[in-house]
Amino acid sequence: MITRILSAPRWRSRCSLILLSVPLLGYDIYQRQTIIYSDSSKGTAPPGWKVDKGKDAEVKLSDASKPEPETVESGRSWFGDDNSPAWTIFSSSFASAGASISSIEWSNMGDNITDYIMPDWAKALPGFVKKLQLELEMAPGSLADEIWQEASDPYINAEIARSARVRIGKGLCKEEQNFQDRRKEHVTLALARYLGIPEGEIDPEDVPTIAMCGSGGGLRALVAGTGSYLSAHEAGLFDCITYTAGVSGSCWLQALFHSSLAGQNHQRLVEHLKRRLGVHIAFPPPALNLLTSAPTNKFLLSGFVEKLKGDPDADFGVVDAYGLLLAARLLVPRGELGVDARDLKLSNQRAFVDDGANPLPIYTAVRHEIPLDEVKTIKEKMEGAATPETTELAKQESWFQWFEFTPYEFWCEELDAGIPIWSLGRKFQNGIDVPRENGLMLPELRVPQLLGIFGSAFCATLSHYYKEIRPIVQGIAMFTGVDNLIEERNDDLIKVHPIDPASIPNFCLGLEGRLPPSCPQNMFKSSHLQLMDAGMSNNLPIYPLLRPGRDIDIIVAFDASADIKTENWLSVADGYAKQRGVKGWPIGLGWPKEEATRAQTRQELELAQASSPQEAAGRVAEAREQQRENANSTEAAVAAGQHTSPDEADLGYCTVWIGTTEERSSSPSAPTSKRLDPKADWELLTPDGIAVIYFPFLPNPKVEGVDPNTSDFMSTWNFVYTPEQIDKVVALARANFEEGKEQTRRCVRAVYERKRNARLVREEKEMVERWRRRMEKGGDHFG
Repeated sequence: MITRILSAPRWRSRCSLILLSVPLLGYDIYQRQTIIYSDSSKGTAPPGWKVDKGKDAEVKLSDASKPEPETVESGRSWFGDDNSPAWTIFSSSFASAGASISSIEWSNMGDNITDYIMPDWAKALPGFVKKLQLELEMAPGSLADEIWQEASDPYINAEIARSARVRIGKGLCKEEQNFQDRRKEHVTLALARYLGIPEGEIDPEDVPTIAMCGSGGGLRALVAGTGSYLSAHEAGLFDCITYTAGVSGSCWLQALFHSSLAGQNHQRLVEHLKRRLGVHIAFPPPALNLLTSAPTNKFLLSGFVEKLKGDPDADFGVVDAYGLLLAARLLVPRGELGVDARDLKLSNQRAFVDDGANPLPIYTAVRHEIPLDEVKTIKEKMEGAATPETTELAKQESWFQWFEFTPYEFWCEELDAGIPIWSLGRKFQNGIDVPRENGLMLPELRVPQLLGIFGSAFCATLSHYYKEIRPIVQGIAMFTGVDNLIEERNDDLIKVHPIDPASIPNFCLGLEGRLPPSCPQNMFKSSHLQLMDAGMSNNLPIYPLLRPGRDIDIIVAFDASADIKTENWLSVADGYAKQRGVKGWPIGLGWPKEEATRAQTRQELELAQASSPQEAAGRVAEAREQQRENANSTEAAVAAGQHTSPDEADLGYCTVWIGTTEERSSSPSAPTSKRLDPKADWELLTPDGIAVIYFPFLPNPKVEGVDPNTSDFMSTWNFVYTPEQIDKVVALARANFEEGKEQTRRCVRAVYERKRNARLVREEKEMVERWRRRMEKGGDHFG
C-alpha cells in the first residue's frame, strides 16, 4: 500500500515541490543556534568568521573527498556581512538548508526509498543548491551584488528617484481618468464595427462602458480564460471593453497578455502556454536551471534580492517561492533566452494602455482582517494577552478587505486610499514614502512576487481546505460523525490560515484619523499587509468593477471556478452591492436555489443591508454557506447542451440579468432582477441598471474528451497541461462563447440603444428649456 502511494505521480510531484522549496525557504532557522558552512575548495570558513567546532561539525558529506563541514557563529551570514536583518535571516537559513542537502548520503538509502521518493534528479540537487548559493553571495561581482547595485541606479530603475504620497479620496486617480477618455475614442470605433453601425452615427456619450472579468481557478482559469478572451476578440467584443479584471489564474492571464510574450494577442498567448505548461512548475531540474543560469537567473531573482535587502522586516515564505516558480514557467519564453525585464513591473504596462489602445487590467488580492486588538479589554491590552472569549469574538468579527492593482495605482476602496503602483514595495510613514540610507527608494515590487500573491489559493483557511476533501470524507461511513463535528466548527475553521500569506509594506502607518472610521486599528500598527488570493472572498472580481467613477454598464463574466454552482459567486456580490449602495446592480442574479422565492430573496437582501463592512462581510459569508448547502445539483439540461429558459432551474451557457436603479431603494418590496429570455431583446430597453452577461465554464457535447467537472487535469491544483489538453480546454471555452455570442451582441446593442434614447430625451428637454428661457427673456413677439 505504501509503495503504491509513494509511486503515484501526484505524490512524486509534491516531493519535487518539497525538495525544491527546502533551499529556498530555509531549514529550521529559528531552532538552530549555528549554521553549517561547506566549501569544497578550501574547507574553511570565510575570512573574519569565528569558527565554532560544535556538534554540528560532525555532519558527514556523501563525497569523502569533500572537507568536513564547519559551523560559524550565529548572527553572521554565509553571504557576507550585511546590515539587513531580513537578508541575514534568509541567507543563514539558506546556507543551513544547502549544507543539510549536501550532507545526505544517497548511497546509504534503501533502493526502495530511493526509487519511490527520490528520483534521479534529486542526486544532483546539492550541486544546484551550491551554484545558487554562489549566485546569491553578496561578494563583489556576484549576481546578488549586481542586482543590489542596480537597485540604486535611477537609469535602470527610474522610480527610485521619485517620491510618492498616499492618495486619500474616493475618486479615480488622474491617470485612470485620462485613460478613460482615450479609451472611449477607440471603443467608439470598435463598437461601430461590432454592431454594424456607421461610425458617424455613434455619439461617444452613447457608448456603454463594458468590463470583462475572469474567475480564479489556477491554470484552468488561465487556459480557459485565454480561450474565452480569444473568442471575444475575434467576435469584435474585446475591442469594445474598457476594463478587464481577474482573480488568481485570470490575473496571470492579464499579466501575460500585457507582456512581451503575448504582445496583446490572445492567439500568441495560447501558443506560449502550449510551449510552457507541459512541465510542472516545481519540477526541480528546469526550475533550478533557470534560477542558476543567465539571463533568467537575474530576471527571476532581482525582485527577491531587492525585497530582502531593502526591507529589513521582510520575510521569504511559501508564497514568494511559489511566485518564483510561476514566473520561471510563465514569464520565460521557449528557448529561455529572450526574457524582457520590462515584463517585471506592472507600471510598465502603461505603455499598452496609456493611449487607450487596450483595456485597463485590474489585478486583485485580499487581506483577512481578524481585529483581535479592537475587541481586547483594557486589562488584556495592559497584560498583552487575550482570553479565549476575546479571541473567539475577534474571529466572529473578521472580514476580507479587497485591494486592487492597476498599471497606475495600488488601491483599497474600503480605506479610500492608495499609492502609485511604481511605489509598491517601499515603506510609508504618515502618508509619505521613507527613503533608504542613500536617499533613494526601493524599486517597484516585481511581477513574480505578485504572481504568487494573486494565485496563493493554498493560503486558504482550514474551512476551504476541508471543502476540498469533504466529498471523500462523506463517502466513508465511519467518518460521518467527524464530518458533522467539523461542519459545526466551520466558524472557527474559516478564520485560520495554515500557510501565511505574503506580505508587502503597509502604506497606512501613521494615518490615524485620516482614513474612514471603519478602517481597523491593525492597519495603523502592522508594518506589513498580508495579502492573498482574492478567491478567498469571491472568485469573480466583481467588486472593483463596481467602484464609483468606473460607471460600468455591462459586465461580461467568464466563470471557470471549480465550484461554479455551489459557491454561487455572482450571488455573493448582492450583499456587497446593497451595503455599498451600488445603483443598478441586478439583485438576485446567480444560480437559482431549489426553494428560492421572491420573498426569501427580499429577506436575504434585508440581511445584507449592514451598517459596516465588517457586518456586511459576515452576513454575506453566512449567506454563501447557506447557498452552498442549498444549491441545485441538477445538470441534465447543461449536459445535454440545451439552453435553459428563465423558468428552468439551471443556467445555460450564457445568461443575462439587468438591474434597475429602483432596486437601491429601501422599500421592502423592491423588485429582484429577472433572468432575461435570450430572444426577448425588448426586455433590455426598459431597465436602466447594470447588465451582467454570465458565461459559466460548462461541458459541451460539441467538444468531446473534456469536462470541467470530471477531467482530472482540470483540477485547480494541477500544474501540468499538455498541448493537447490546452487545445481541448480552449476549444471548450470557444464553443461555449459561440453559444452566447449573438445574445451578447444583442445585449450590447440594447444597452447602447437605451443610452442613446436617454440622451435624445435629455437633449430634447434641454432644447425646450433653452427655448423657454429665450422666450421669457425676449417676450412673445406674436402676442
